[in-house]
Amino acid sequence: QVQLVESGGGLVQAGGSLRLSCAASGRTFSDYAMGWFRQAPGKEREFVAFISWSGGSTYYANSVKGRFAISRDNAKNTVHLQMNSLKPEDTAVYYCAKSRGHAYSTDPYDYDYWGQGTQVTVSS
Repeated sequence: QVQLVESGGGLVQAGGSLRLSCAASGRTFSDYAMGWFRQAPGKEREFVAFISWSGGSTYYANSVKGRFAISRDNAKNTVHLQMNSLKPEDTAVYYCAKSRGHAYSTDPYDYDYWGQGTQVTVSS
């Protein structure tokens, strides 16, 4: 079992920044890759960012590339998502998720544990 708890969401003006955190417990954190997803009202859950178990490889959705940065601290069992130059279209509930394996994937079905989500609202 793995427990994931997100924090750091909130209300921010367009152009602003937020840093999301995800605290993991229950298994050796460095054994697995992690991802961030988001879901806006009336839309499907979409991939945002991926980080390998070591942190050596990262991937991003085209919509956030150059603005968001994913990182992890295996000593503290945390993964972060630094979000800069936020836009109103970034408004969504953001979820961290544990990958089933080590391979990069944008498919939510390749992730088996999810946090409860944290709301990010970007005003124009």
